[in-house]
Parts: sequence; C-alpha cells; structure tokens
Amino acid sequence: LTHLQEHLKDIEIDVLYCSWKNLTYEEMAEQYHLSANYLRGDVGHRLWQKLSDALGEKVTKSNFKEALTRAQTRQDKILNQSDHRQILAFPEGFVALESPFYIPRQEVESLCLETVEKPGSLIRIKAPKSMGKTSLMKRILAHAQSLDYQVVDLELRSVNESILKNLDDFLRWICWKVGHQSKLENQLKIYWDTDILGSNDNCTVYFEEYLLPSLDRPLVLGLDEVDQVFAYSEVIHDFFGMLRSWHEKGKTSSRWKQLRLVMAHSTEAYIPLDFNHSPFNAGVPVELLEFDQEQIKTLAALHGLNWQENQVQALMQMIGGHPHLVRLAMYEVCCHRLSLEQLLQNALTEVGIYGDYLRQHLEVFQHNPDLALAFKKVVSSADLVDLDSMKIYKLQSMGLIRKQNNQVMPRCHLYREYFRRVLSES
Repeated sequence: LTHLQEHLKDIEIDVLYCSWKNLTYEEMAEQYHLSANYLRGDVGHRLWQKLSDALGEKVTKSNFKEALTRAQTRQDKILNQSDHRQILAFPEGFVALESPFYIPRQEVESLCLETVEKPGSLIRIKAPKSMGKTSLMKRILAHAQSLDYQVVDLELRSVNESILKNLDDFLRWICWKVGHQSKLENQLKIYWDTDILGSNDNCTVYFEEYLLPSLDRPLVLGLDEVDQVFAYSEVIHDFFGMLRSWHEKGKTSSRWKQLRLVMAHSTEAYIPLDFNHSPFNAGVPVELLEFDQEQIKTLAALHGLNWQENQVQALMQMIGGHPHLVRLAMYEVCCHRLSLEQLLQNALTEVGIYGDYLRQHLEVFQHNPDLALAFKKVVSSADLVDLDSMKIYKLQSMGLIRKQNNQVMPRCHLYREYFRRVLSES
C-alpha cells in the first residue's frame, strides 16, 4: 500500500492471514477473543477497502487471493524490466519479435493468426503510418513459420524505382525474391516467355508451374508497404488485378490454395481499379486502431513508469493513442531526458520530441498546397468540417483526422495546435 501512504494495522494483518487460511470470521473471533461482527463489519470492511484502493479492483474476502495473484503478476512484469534502460531502444521502425515492449491487439491478432492458416486466404492490414502494420505482419509471418509454412517477406519500399516503373521487371523481381527466399533455383529463363505471354501471365505461370509445385507446404507471401506501387500507373492495374486473380484461384484450385497473401498498406488505393479486379475489397480486412487507456498503462508499466491515471489522460489528450508517439514519449521520460510535464509543455514547439514527425507531414503539405488549405480549414474550426472525399482520403492516410459521419476533425490536440500555427504562417 506504499503508493497510498498507508500500512495495515496488526488486527488487519491477522484477519488477512486467517482469511488466507480460509478461516471464517466466527473462527477468527474465537481465536482472538473478539466479536465476529466487529471483525466482519469493522476490521474486514476497512481491510478489503484498503486492498481495493491499492490494487485498483474490487477486493473481498472471497476473491482477495486471485486479486493478489494478479497484482503479483503485474509486479513481476515490471520487475522483469528492472534493467529496461539497458534494453530500451529508440522507437523506430517495427517492434522486434523478441521485444518486451510490444502491445498486442488481441482480437485483431487472433483473427489474423486464424486466417493465415486457411487455404487461399488474403489478409489486408490498413492503418496510417507508424501504427504497427509491419509489427503485426512480422508476427503473422512468424506464426506461419512456426507451422512450418514457407514464408516470404517482401518490403516494397526497398524496390528500386526503375524496377517499379516497369511491370515486367517488377514481377520478375517478385518471382526471383520468392524463389530465393524459398531456396529454389532461379528458373525464370525457362518459364518466362515474352513472345507469347504478357507479364501477368508469365508471373502466374511461374508460381503455378514452378514455385508452388516445388514447395511441399503452404507459401505465405507478405507484401509490406504496397502503397509504393500506387504512384506507378504502368503497374497498379495489372499487379493488383493479378493478386486478386490469385486469391480467386485459391477458392477452387488445390494448387493455389497453398498460397496465402498478407498485405499491409496505409490507405485503400484511391485509384480507378475495377471492383472485380481489386484485392482491396476481398479477403479479411484488418484496420489498426490507436491504443486505448489500458494499453497505454500497460506499456508505461513495461517501461518501468509508475504513471497515475491523470498522467496517462494528459498524454492522451495531447497525442491520442498513436503507438509510435506514445512510445516516443515513454522513451524520453524513461531515459530521464524529460519529465512528462516538460514533454507536454514542449510538444507543440519545433524543439519538442515530435518535431521531426510533424515536419514530415508539413513537407507533404508544402508539396500539396490544396491539401494544406483543406487541413488549415479543419484545424482552424471548432466544429466538424466538410471536405471532398479525395482530401478526406489523403488526410486519413496521413493519420491526421478523424471521421464522424461525412465530416472530419483533427485526430488530436497536437495536430490541431501545431498545424494551426504553422499553416497560418505559410
């Protein structure tokens, strides 16, 4: 009870001890020569109330053992992080599989792990930048690997622009990477026939007649950052149409049932893809939401931070529950660079810890003045704002707004105040 600045009285300790031994109040009264009503209504009432306040849940004589066990489990997690400053890495990129700072989204992850085991399945993970898409994908692929599936993890951000511009080069790159990661010999010269077939057909044949038959187990193909393809009109229609056709083949063909696709993207493609040829309206959609208050409290405990309710609420009022921004705040506080109060005071300034992150968005606005004007309207209004669908789509993809029906508002106080200032200066 140290954080309540209280100690148990001797008689309260005696009642707790006897309760642990499953004695009734009548048996305690006989042992201590006291009234059972006094022990039950006075001592017991105060004892269980103190424990309820200390443990943050309703504690009674009948459930106190389970409550103490849960509290001990929480404390063990914190103690296991006693050297957290030594293992705490700056929060950038995805959260490593072995990291103790990963916060699972239980229902979402359970759905993904169940789905990837289903023949011919397609999982589409959608969320703004730095919301945890890649971290989730890594865990889906790791689960598949634990089932002895063949896993191929392709990061499309790493593909050279010269390859992305050319459909034939891009699909040959995919075929080579899948074969290479599957430890199969490169047979592109044998199967790729540009005199007869187009690029999509060549790629499909390579999978159907060589890659899939050469594997004696399911193949899980992870495609991260598929947004990278959206900018290349020469590629998007054929590439995404091909993925959709593979998924459809998996419903009837035993060979294509071996293939499971996992895609991650920041937005749905706002491009004129034919409804029946788009993978963005097929498979299992998964949208990652911000952390809630309980998840942030758990993450704070894992960082060794004994934050109270009001501190968690103050952080959420500033940045919402954006996973990357939350972790960045905890990293700075945990490393004693700033107190939470100092962090919040400086958050809206250029020297605050979110300066680099905010300037990345500002650079996008500098190259898109119409979008900047639209967001200036949003952050300058105390009410919900109407925007055209394209601007809503773009601002949503940046993670800067929340939708309410067909109107929008800034996602958090940080975005409203920072961009209200800098966009009014431009």
